[in-house]
Amino acid sequence: MEEPAFYSYAYPEPPGFSSAVVQPPQAYYHDTFSEYVLPYDAIRTAKDPERMLMNFLMSTYEAAAINGNWDRKALETTFGVPGKPRAV
Repeated sequence: MEEPAFYSYAYPEPPGFSSAVVQPPQAYYHDTFSEYVLPYDAIRTAKDPERMLMNFLMSTYEAAAINGNWDRKALETTFGVPGKPRAV
């Protein structure tokens, strides 16, 4: 990479993953690395960097889960309360 960036990938990559629409608009699919990339400068200059990063991470997760036909009920859980461990 020629710039600092956040990235997200799915392995094995499900069909359709690379052509999914992800957020924010500054994110793109990098063909050489087979992953989505969000340049750090986009986050650094955003009005709400935390929201931008979360949108990137969630939209790329959605792209992998939907195109990969994941059993999301078995995989997903609630986030819990920050600073408090979740009960097992």
